[in-house]
Amino acid sequence: MPLKILLAEDDKQTAEFIRKGLMQAGHSVEAVHDGRDALSFCLYNPCDIVILDRMMPGMDGMSVLKALRAAGRKMPVIFLTARASVEDRVEGLHAGADDYLVKPFQFSELDARVVALSRRPATSHDETKLTVHDLELDLITHSAHRAGQKITLQAKEYALLEVLMRAPGRIMTRTMLLEKVWDFSFDPQTTVVETHMSRLRAKVDKPFDIALIQTVRNAGYMISDPS
Repeated sequence: MPLKILLAEDDKQTAEFIRKGLMQAGHSVEAVHDGRDALSFCLYNPCDIVILDRMMPGMDGMSVLKALRAAGRKMPVIFLTARASVEDRVEGLHAGADDYLVKPFQFSELDARVVALSRRPATSHDETKLTVHDLELDLITHSAHRAGQKITLQAKEYALLEVLMRAPGRIMTRTMLLEKVWDFSFDPQTTVVETHMSRLRAKVDKPFDIALIQTVRNAGYMISDPS
C-alpha cells in the first residue's frame, strides 16, 4: 500500500538515497533538511510515517518528536540516529518514537520497518500504560502489576517487558531485543537475553495460571493476550 512519508534528514546525499528508494517502492516522499520544516510539515499536512533524523539544524529530532506528540500527532515515527547507546534509544522511545535505526544502515532494513509500521494498528502515544490481558505496565512510574498484584522488576527486566508489550502478538527476535534493550557492544553469542527472559517469565508468568510470554522456536519471543 503506497504511503505518504515525510523524510527529515539534514544530509542531502543520504536523504536523496532514501527518498529514491522509498519512491521506487511506490511511496510518496516529502524530504526536508531542517527540524523546523519537519515540524511545520507534520502539523499542517497529513502523512502516514515520519522518518526523523536525530541531529538536524534549526530544531533537533528529539525536540521535533516531543512537539509532535505534545500536539497530539500520532503518526508512526522512525528515528534515525548515529548514537548507539541504550540511553539514547530509550530516550527516543520514551519520547514517542515507534522504531529506530542506527546509522549506517541498509535501505532494505529501513524499508522493512516502514512496511511493518504501516501494518501496525494505530495506537495512542498519549497513553501512560500498556496492557496485555491482566498485565499492566505503568510508563510513568515504571511499575508492573498483574491481576492486581505488584511485580518487582529490575531495570533490564522492565525494559525487556516494555519492548514486548509495545508490540503484542509480534515476534521480537533475539537480535532485536539485544538492540533495543542492550548495547550493540555485547557479544552476539551472549546468553543475556535468555537469562533475563527466564527471570522475567518467572515473575510475570510463573505465579499465574496463564502464560503471556511465549517462545517462538527458532524465531524469538512475543507477548500476546490469550483471551
